[in-house]
Amino acid sequence: MNVIYNISIYTYYFFILVASLFNKKAKLWIKGRKNIFSQLNNFNTEKKKTAWFHAASLGEFEQGRPIIEAFKKENPNYKILITFFSPSGFEIRKNYELADCVCYLPLDTPANAKRFIKTVNPSIVFFIKYEFWFNYLNVLHTSNIPVFIISAIFRKEQHFFKWYGGWFVMQLKCFKHFFVQDENSKKLLATIGFENATVCSDTRFDRVFTASQQQKSFPLIEKFKNDSNLFVAGSTWEPDEKLIVSISKQDIPNLKFLIAPHEINKNHIQKLCQSIGPNVILFSEATENNIQNAKIIIIDSIGILLHLYQYATLTYIGGGFGKGIHNILEATAFGSPVIFGPNYQKFKEANDLIEKGGAISIKNFNKLFLITRKLTGDEQFRKNTSKICLDYINDNKGATETIIHFLKTILPS
Repeated sequence: MNVIYNISIYTYYFFILVASLFNKKAKLWIKGRKNIFSQLNNFNTEKKKTAWFHAASLGEFEQGRPIIEAFKKENPNYKILITFFSPSGFEIRKNYELADCVCYLPLDTPANAKRFIKTVNPSIVFFIKYEFWFNYLNVLHTSNIPVFIISAIFRKEQHFFKWYGGWFVMQLKCFKHFFVQDENSKKLLATIGFENATVCSDTRFDRVFTASQQQKSFPLIEKFKNDSNLFVAGSTWEPDEKLIVSISKQDIPNLKFLIAPHEINKNHIQKLCQSIGPNVILFSEATENNIQNAKIIIIDSIGILLHLYQYATLTYIGGGFGKGIHNILEATAFGSPVIFGPNYQKFKEANDLIEKGGAISIKNFNKLFLITRKLTGDEQFRKNTSKICLDYINDNKGATETIIHFLKTILPS
């Protein structure tokens, strides 16, 4: 299995290399890894203890961010290293102020793993949610460096719980402790012999709650909304946008739209604008004058969507007509009822909120139209739904405190 795994890693690298000839993200993936070890040679010349946090992409980073910030506050003597697998995480957070170094994770080959660990020499390591890089885990384990996984979710469909899962289970032995999101994950781990797990919800609850308490104001958006209801659509893909554009052309009184596409390349934005027609402006071109007559604003920049949810009367989260929905907790933290497409089953928070009545899944235009009319026309229904969302965040925050308290019992003072 080790041989098969390593062959798959090199094969993956080959395909990324080929894709980099015509794909921007793949090109960034290759380019970003060229001089990593040169960068790291100067990382820890002071020989301080290092805490290494690894995130696949931006979403996982935001999930781990409360732990990073709390860990740094409790352990100011540690240097902080953050690695990313994906360009979408690195490019946005490469200048993260609390980190002493942010870089890509070198490809998970035996040689890279040994060299990286020897160069960085971490004292403690955190993998966030789903990352299982087996060569890195093995080197860390043989080096007696404690590794923790944060906000993990385990499902019976994963390799670890299959009849052929013995090799994968061996890799889990490299983790000192599992901080899991739900009781089911803890029970599944117990079936394969792991009792070193703590249920502590999802650190994203702490992140979005904190963000909701540190609101940034956007005067142009406030002026645009004025006394209207605002339909905020976040991280949308083309199937989502077709529905939203259709809704925007219906006769729903006093309703304006803010659309933040997942892809903001020029061609996609132009195509979206053309499908909408008049009364649409780009946020990058918005002024106090031209928003007066606009009905739709398209957010053509990154990094602000989380703060825009504070203005939402209702929120549509994209991705549900593809592989799965994007983050719904950011909107929920502001008390916004959330709507999304049919592919949400792998997301615990979506299932929870649907059961509680704070979220609605739609399959077609008619369902979206009806729930939009309901949320904008029935104030009491919207208030009740909003309260369910706020209560859900409040009831589930606190994972960061649990994890940091646990770490205090094992880290030297």
